[in-house]
This record gives sequence, C-alpha cells and structure tokens, in this order.
Amino acid sequence: MAKTDPPENALKDRKTILTAKRLETIVAILLGVTTLLSAWASWIGHLHGGLQSINFTTSNNVASQGTAEYNLGMQAYLADYMTWNVLRDYYYELEAAKIDGDQTTIGLIQQKIETFKKQNVSETLAAGISWMEENNEDNPFNMPGMTEKYFDLAQKTMTESQELLEEGKRDNSKGDSYMLVTVIYSLTLFLLGIVGTFKNMPNRIVVLSIAVVCLLFAVIYMCTIPLPTGFENMNFVEFK
Repeated sequence: MAKTDPPENALKDRKTILTAKRLETIVAILLGVTTLLSAWASWIGHLHGGLQSINFTTSNNVASQGTAEYNLGMQAYLADYMTWNVLRDYYYELEAAKIDGDQTTIGLIQQKIETFKKQNVSETLAAGISWMEENNEDNPFNMPGMTEKYFDLAQKTMTESQELLEEGKRDNSKGDSYMLVTVIYSLTLFLLGIVGTFKNMPNRIVVLSIAVVCLLFAVIYMCTIPLPTGFENMNFVEFK
C-alpha cells in the first residue's frame, strides 16, 4: 500500500499553532505575572531589610544594657568582697574573745556580727557564707558558681543581644536573596520585552523560552526563602 502525504491543510494548521498573535498574548501574560512577582519580591526584601535594622538597633541597645548590668554586677561583687573582709575581721575578734573567755565581749561581738550581717550582707553573700559554714571552708567566694551569680543577669542580657544580632544577620541574608530574585525577574522582563523585536518566529521562541526558564527559576528560588518573622500574622498590613 502506497504511503500518502498528509493533506496540505493539516500541515498548515500544524505550523501555525504558535502564531505571532498568540505569542504576543503569551508575552503579555508573562509580563504581567513577572511584574507582580517582581513587586512582591521587592516588597518582601524591603521587609527583611527593615527587620534587619530593627534587630541590629535592638541588639546594640540590649548590649549596652548588658554592659551596664555587668558593671553593676562588678560593683556588687566588690562591695560583697569588702563586706566579707570586714566580717572576717569580726570573726577573728570573736575567736580571740572566745580564747580569752570574756563572755561579755563574746556577746557584744556576736551582736555586732548579726547587726552587720542584717545591714550589709546581700543574699548572694549570705548564701556563700552558709555554704562556707556547712562545708568548713574559710571563704564564701570559694563556693562553686559564686562569682558567676553576680553576672547572671548581664550574661543573659548579652546572650539576648547576640541572638538579636544573629537574627539581624539572617534577615540581611534573606533580603539579599530576595534582591537576587528581583534581579532575575528584571532579566525576565527584559527578555520578554525584546521578544517582539525579532522578525523570525524561531528567534522569538528561543528568547521566550529563555525568559520562561528564568521566570521558573526565580519563582522556585523565591519559594525556598523564608518570609519575614510574623508575616503570617498580617503584622505588616494595616487597614485604616
């Protein structure tokens, strides 16, 4: 049986599936979609930039607060150490009085020690003295973790400052990523804009295909970048 060629109308219809008019429609749609996506990426990138500034500023403020708390802790530490030096002298006087057996002097010194403790000994130093007496030590500052107690609040504050700084760095990285996405969208818009300048249909299709690849890559990459913190709660949209 002889092989027959397809009708001429069928060949004509097959060649004209992607006409110039249809191509212009596709380009127009892609231009609109790309413009919207580019605006979205630019907006989210600016939000990340704003969060970066907020986190950096807050981190600096918290770090300043932590420095002040460290200075206060150091002052409290020195004050307690001076208090302990005075109290230790009283203890020496008490021991000397016990050796002499002077009950009147012993009572007076004990009363002086108790009064001094009530007026000058902090909770931290009191805990150290209790530990010293229970463990037969001669210095409350030998208690494990004694010195660190004076700087606990400063350490927590500095840790918070560092966390805010790291969060700001992450926002900066995310903002840079959205900026890259915006650049790719701009390239896509450029390619879509020059499609019509080519006279031959194959050249138009090639440029359009490159633009579509860039668009898909930008969309996929954008979907992998986290949104700003709290964005899902609509914190960035206010209705007046």
